[in-house]
Amino acid sequence: MMIGFDYGTSNCSVATMRNGQPHIIPLLGNKLGNESYIASNLYAPSRDVISSWLSQQLAAPQQADYIAERRHQLQKGQSALRELKFDGISSELLFGKSALTQYLQDPEEGYYIKSPKSFLGASGLANTQIQFFEDIVACMMSNVKNLTEQALQKEVTQTVIGRPINFQGLHGEESNRQAISVLTKAAKRVGFKDVEFQYEPVAAGFEFEASLTKETRVLVVDIGGGTSDCSMLLMGPDFVEHDNRNEHLLAHAGVRVAGNDFDIQLALQGIMPSLGMNSLLKTGKPMPSANFRQALAINNINAQTEFYSAKNRRELELLSLDAQESELVSRLLTVHDHKLSYQLVNAAEQAKIGLSDHEEQIIHLDDIHENLAITVSRAMLKQANIRTLDQIAQLMTSAVAEAQCQPDVIFVTGGTAKSPVLSEFLQQQMPGIPLIVGDHFGSVTSGLARWAERIYK
Repeated sequence: MMIGFDYGTSNCSVATMRNGQPHIIPLLGNKLGNESYIASNLYAPSRDVISSWLSQQLAAPQQADYIAERRHQLQKGQSALRELKFDGISSELLFGKSALTQYLQDPEEGYYIKSPKSFLGASGLANTQIQFFEDIVACMMSNVKNLTEQALQKEVTQTVIGRPINFQGLHGEESNRQAISVLTKAAKRVGFKDVEFQYEPVAAGFEFEASLTKETRVLVVDIGGGTSDCSMLLMGPDFVEHDNRNEHLLAHAGVRVAGNDFDIQLALQGIMPSLGMNSLLKTGKPMPSANFRQALAINNINAQTEFYSAKNRRELELLSLDAQESELVSRLLTVHDHKLSYQLVNAAEQAKIGLSDHEEQIIHLDDIHENLAITVSRAMLKQANIRTLDQIAQLMTSAVAEAQCQPDVIFVTGGTAKSPVLSEFLQQQMPGIPLIVGDHFGSVTSGLARWAERIYK
């Protein structure tokens, strides 16, 4: 059986075709709301047990190959499993809401990762790091594949996976090849026999195309969790049956800014001043901002490694002593000591979501300091993300310039598209051109299912 698989930066979702229409699979057994989507995260009681857990999920041929390739990691995993058993701690991996809940209960314990897709194109990764990300992706894909097969009561062997125009990485096509290689190996490892990829904005365009009655130039703007992508597509009912749509793809553009950046920038402007950012040193000089930015850079391995190093903790202690408001900067030490980076960004993300329906939101930060609460607003969200919004505007302009034509309609999708701040900004960029906001999470998934049916028929 074939599926469209949106392995997203923020969420994973799957769809299949039924009677000519895409059907998004209720992965968590509930057809309502976001229960069809599972957050792109993972919690393990120990980093070293990830390989052991994955090995147990694999079918015989893949398992034998995996054991041969990961012998050293599996030996470390067995040692970690014995320690967990001795301490009476479950060795199971958790995903989605369960993973986040477990992490929030005790951020200092276990291993938690959110949005591993953000790292797949990272430059300078050692082979062992690439293998580790492949294993994390494989664990998440295995979980999604199992949930899908439980829901469908059928084995799934063919998939089309969504991909951004450019993965996050400094080396362009080299970063893209690395990320596609990781995703392909992980997917085949867990039992997908046929694996193809489709650009996420193109997939979203396929879903929108189903509603068109005439030939239309569509500018698809897909604001994902880790990347923003833009495609100009020639679409219409006469093109639906084509197996090759390359001549209809008039332009592509992508940048490494998206929903996560909105969260991080809101946290930087809304939360970090209460932890000492923008305050003064005793010398009267401004407080250095590097540590505050590093604390929030959850999509940057090097920045997080540096922030949580022992050396940096000593520097934070000195910074607190040198600050005019030492009690504020000491809160940044609390973030370091209790590994609260994900907590801060998650709090900003939840506030951003709330700002879609309300002008203001309160962020409670009792884990940082008792009774600490901060109010953020839509105006702050916009102000904090002026540069991010400008980059998205430049992305749209670039796609239009490459296509050498104006769109008839702008189709916006992706979780961040729900924000009035974003939709209003996008409309201002091309006044007079209709702007349609699609299914915030489902457009890409549905389009991938349509393409899967087309190429695997």
